[in-house]
This record gives sequence, structure tokens and C-alpha cells, in this order.
Amino acid sequence: MPAPPETAPGAGPAPGREPGAESSRARRVLGAWLADGVTKGNMWALLALATAGTAVISFLPSAQPHVLSVILGLPESRQGTVVGLLNTAAEIAMVVSLAWYGALADRFGRRVIVVAGLALCAAGTALFPFAGNTAALAGLRVVFGLGVAAINAMLSTIAIDYVRSRSRGASYGLVGFFGGLGALVAVLVLVRLPQTLESGGMEPVRAARTAFLLIAAGIVAAAGLLWLTLSGRRPVAAARVPLVRLVREGVALVRDPGVALSYAASFVARADLAIVVAFMSLWIKNYGTEHGGLTGAAALAKAGAVVGVSQMVALLCAPLFGWLGDRMRRQDLVVLAQAVAAVAYLSTLLVTDPLGPGMMLVAVLIGVGEIAAITTAGPLLAQQAPAEVRGSAFGVHTLCGAAGVMIVSALGGALFDAWRPAGPFVVAGAFSLAVTCFGLAVRRRVTPRTDADVAGEAVPGPQARNH
Repeated sequence: MPAPPETAPGAGPAPGREPGAESSRARRVLGAWLADGVTKGNMWALLALATAGTAVISFLPSAQPHVLSVILGLPESRQGTVVGLLNTAAEIAMVVSLAWYGALADRFGRRVIVVAGLALCAAGTALFPFAGNTAALAGLRVVFGLGVAAINAMLSTIAIDYVRSRSRGASYGLVGFFGGLGALVAVLVLVRLPQTLESGGMEPVRAARTAFLLIAAGIVAAAGLLWLTLSGRRPVAAARVPLVRLVREGVALVRDPGVALSYAASFVARADLAIVVAFMSLWIKNYGTEHGGLTGAAALAKAGAVVGVSQMVALLCAPLFGWLGDRMRRQDLVVLAQAVAAVAYLSTLLVTDPLGPGMMLVAVLIGVGEIAAITTAGPLLAQQAPAEVRGSAFGVHTLCGAAGVMIVSALGGALFDAWRPAGPFVVAGAFSLAVTCFGLAVRRRVTPRTDADVAGEAVPGPQARNH
């Protein structure tokens, strides 16, 4: 049932309230100016979605190494390639679902897609430790990837829907901050659950399966809470955009140097997040069991601690980059973010002992680089894409990110096994360096479009479709 008018973005004032009464009170949440008709409760629900969604998204890739070792007994010499394959399978699912998630969200509302995405993630999580081979794992990653695609698409869309254009940078920063909280919950609490259950006397396989089932139940509970708190308004119906048209409209915008830079940054940013969660956990877990004398669950917990440091730094830096996004030229901030990311990822070449203090320093650098890349590309595209094709632009933006995850995961996974565990990070660092050079070359030719940033100031709902 659609929510009452006062909870719907773009809706008029509720009966009994004078026009403008709500606008004169409580129109900001943590510095972000809310769009007309958006309540504080709706905005806090968005931030809760960022926390829960990122925890869900981060948990399964972080826990993959444990499943590969404990459940399937896969040799460590093959795990890098398998992780790359699983990431690629998930990204293909995300690309395939891209065209119709946006259309469904416009027709039925954002809340329905959020809950459906969480349900898919819950199913993939519950069944993952019961898979009998890598093919079954890949199939479950597809299910999980479909859920992740829904969550990511709606996070980006609602982050724009719920705020005015002047607060887009702040909105992305807040989503990044609360997403960082979710990542910390994943790597410091959820990933440690198998070890906790083992300490209580469970044997390893049963502990892993019980942990995954408990987390899946938590995802279902989060979905129910978000159903009650997100706006239930159905946006004005929009025509379904075929994938071919979406790509054609979005690619046509690449003639704008700012759009081209945002697409390139998205290619790197999504891949950065994927390799931090998947390959850093795999690196530390493998080293801990092979050279550190740790059990699989203990090594996974150690990996969670290191990744947790990275995500804590990302959490603390997210508001900074959101704040800078509303005060610096956005193309300059993208260049700065990519330069920081390049230095961070290439610094992994200096790590010889991933259980030592040097890895913690690298984790700090990676946390800064990761969140810098993630929070800066979207606001630049929102600034440059005309309102009438913004959905197509953000669709291609997502496609670029998916391509980045597939290429970096596949190439990085092969290098992880054949060369050294730093391979995936070196690939990401090299791409970040290339985007930095491209940004330096085009930044003076980027001119903000007034018809992009001003559009939808009062009601930025359906125009933000698909991103």
C-alpha cells in the first residue's frame, strides 16, 4: 500500500498542515537538505539501508575464502582464480538486471525493489555454505548478485531522490559513511561468527553453515524494518528503457569530458570495493593458515580485523569527501581521489607479511583511496548529465563499474595465483593511475551543466531513474 502523502518524495503537504510548514522545520538531516515531501524518518531509513545493505554486500565476499577451504576443501593455489570467477558471475547478473530494475522501481516504487533485493541476498547467503562445488557457488553468487544490484541501484537512486541538488555531495558522503559502518559490522562481527560458534563447541562445517543461516535471518528482519520506514510512494510511471537505448543514450554523453571522466572513475571505483573485500580477505586468510599457524576460522577473523581497519578509515573519510564534493570542482576532486587510490593500491607491493604492522598501514591507505573513489564519481555525473537522460547516464555509469569489477577480478584473480597476492591491487592501482592522468588532461574542459544540477530541485524523483 502506498505511504501517506507526507512520507512520499514530491508529495504535497499533509492535510491539516499549512503549505511550507514542514519546509520551515527539520528540513535537514546531518547537513543534507531534504527534497519536498521527504521526512526525517525516510532519510534515516535510507541511511539504515546503507548500513544494512553494505554489511550484506561485504559479508559474503569476505567469508568466501572460509567456504572454499572448509566446505569445499579447495587448494589455496586455485582460490584466487575461483574468487575472480565468482565475482565475475555476480557482475554479469548485475549487468543483466540493470535495465529492468530501474523500470520496476519507477513502476512499483523504490521500497519494493529494496525489499526484493534483500530477499535475494538472504537466499544466496543461506544456501551458499551448502553448495557442493564451484558451479553451485557461482549460481548462488548470481542470485546474490541480483540482490546486490537491486540494493546498489536503489541506494544511488534514493540518495538523489531524497535530497535537493545542492546536497548531492553530502548525500553521497552520508551514504558512504553509513555504508562504512555496515562494512565494519560485516568484517568485525559477521565474519567472526563462524569462529565464535566454533569456540562454543561446534565443528567447523556446522559452525559455518549456522553462521550463514543466522545472518540470512538478520537480512530478512532488516528487509521488514525498511518496508515500514522507507517511502512507499510510487513515482510517476515512466516508459521502460530498453538496454540498447539506455546504452546508446548514455554512451552519446561521453563527448562531454566530465561524463567521460565519471565513467572512467566508476570503472575503477566499483572494482576497488570488490577487491578490497574479496582479495584482501583471501590474502590474509591463506597466509594465516599456511605461515601463521592459524585455523581457518581464526585466520578469517584476523582478515576481518585488517579489512575492518580499512573500512573504519573509509567510514571516517566518507563525510570529508562528501563535504568536499559540494565545495570543490567535482572533476578536480575525482582526480585527487583517483591519485590517492593509485598510491594506496600500489603500496601493496611493499607488503611481505600481511599479518604484520605494514599491512595495517596499507589498509589505512586503501580505506582512504577506496572511499575517495566511490563517493566522487557519482556527483560529477549528476552535475554533467542532462536531466532528461540522467537515468541512461547512470545506467552506463553502472555498466562501467560492472565492467571494471569483471576485468579487475578476472585479471587480478589470475595474478593472485600465478604471480603474487598483491596482483589484484596492482591492477586496480594501475587503472586508478590511468584515470588520474586522463582527469588531469580533461579537467579544464569540464563545464558544469546548469540544466543538470538545477533539474529536480524540488522533486528529484523519477528523473533519477536507473542510477
